[in-house]
Amino acid sequence: MYSKKLNIGSKDVINSLPEALIYHILSFLSTKEAALTSLLSRKWRYLFAFVPNLDFDDPVRMQPDMANQEETEIHTGFMDFVDRVLALRGNFPVSKFSLKCGNGVDDVGAKRWILNMLELGVSDLDLRLALDRNYLFPLKVFVSKSLVKLRIGARNGLAVGGLIMKVGDVSLPKLKTLCLDSVVLDYQIICLAKLLSGCHVLEELALVNLSWNFWESCSVSIPTLKRLTCCIEEDWINPPPSVTFDNPALVYFEYSDTVALKYEKLNFDSLVEARLGLRVGYEETENAIEFPDGIPLTFIEYVTVGDATDLLMGLRNVQVLYLYASTLEVLTFCCKAIPIFNNLTHLTIESKTKVGWESLPNLLKKCPNLETLVFQGLLHKATDRCGDVCPCKPPENIPTCLSSSPVKVLKILKFGEVNDKTELEQIKHFLELMPHLEQLNIYYDTPVDDNLVKVSKQLQEISGVASAKCKVQVISDNLTLSVTLPSSLSI
Repeated sequence: MYSKKLNIGSKDVINSLPEALIYHILSFLSTKEAALTSLLSRKWRYLFAFVPNLDFDDPVRMQPDMANQEETEIHTGFMDFVDRVLALRGNFPVSKFSLKCGNGVDDVGAKRWILNMLELGVSDLDLRLALDRNYLFPLKVFVSKSLVKLRIGARNGLAVGGLIMKVGDVSLPKLKTLCLDSVVLDYQIICLAKLLSGCHVLEELALVNLSWNFWESCSVSIPTLKRLTCCIEEDWINPPPSVTFDNPALVYFEYSDTVALKYEKLNFDSLVEARLGLRVGYEETENAIEFPDGIPLTFIEYVTVGDATDLLMGLRNVQVLYLYASTLEVLTFCCKAIPIFNNLTHLTIESKTKVGWESLPNLLKKCPNLETLVFQGLLHKATDRCGDVCPCKPPENIPTCLSSSPVKVLKILKFGEVNDKTELEQIKHFLELMPHLEQLNIYYDTPVDDNLVKVSKQLQEISGVASAKCKVQVISDNLTLSVTLPSSLSI
């Protein structure tokens, strides 16, 4: 077969590329990677320093086991590299500045870089720092007229550095996205309230690991906010006394924390999707027992506290809901009543072996228009109160939860994670009782195709199914099998 080669003569393709295209190519690389392109040609030699986005990542950050001397040399080289790039750039504007560095990087130098970016009109500032314990965040960040997106966090989201935030005057007229991750707020609640009050067009807010469990109260009340992530991952057993969420424009809400003693005010008029990772809270009480010999014995008892009832009522109009396994415990022990979720069409349940499904039957009954039900795993702690949602403890009465379920699509994720036999019994239970089911998808995490074939054959041996039109698929990364349930088995 004849092929004609393209004749480009002696033309230098690399050097002939327009600078705008080169900047676009370099924008997909970190600044360190982009700097390597300076070897391609003279034209490319300094262009890496003028891309719209600057991304500096301290190499030691990813290698914590280095020897001290080697670590010091790398930190020195890193700081020299940043200084050289910024010197080359001069007063050329910058769109995004990302800085990730750990202990050993000079905090004075880091502060100088940040202030330099503010002077250049940076709109996106991403800072993940773990510096000296005495490091104070530069106050000028909070009076920037150019910032649209701001992220401030400790290294890798770990509060191992002393990133202390004080807040003076706050005026962030363009800021739409704010993320605070594992930072230490000076004067805590006052600092946060003052910061948020200066963000008049904020649309997205993420508060991660701020340890507000020690605060008397916490309030997030922003009329313009559309997305709110509030995740306190530390496993505190003491609940926050009072929490307020007054966000009428909010469409997405992610909340992980020990359930509060009280939810003072809730406004979620526009909410569409929510993810809840609530944890049961406990309160210490001292009890004394006096033995016959007159010697008293004092012991500590933990009593369940907190009430999620008002929070659930505030979320009752949500359309998409994801519940972590710990939230099911809260619904069981820290919720007086589950409201009716009339608008809920998509529900995801995370399941863990140490958490029971006591609250699940009542929850499903309160979802009259639910169309899609997703289980993130099926294994759970078997209890007498699982009701007809689970075959682990056969109900004494006629089943009402699943047999009245409106669910049309059922998805089982993480099938075969621990015990596929037990999980298969649970799936058969769903098929036997859910009358409106049209689609069942089982996602099997297995590289062995024969495992899918085996599960498919076992499903075909069900003695009776509630929905004759239900289509079943067993899915893995390599294979998808459709399972036809004989219509003669339908009941």
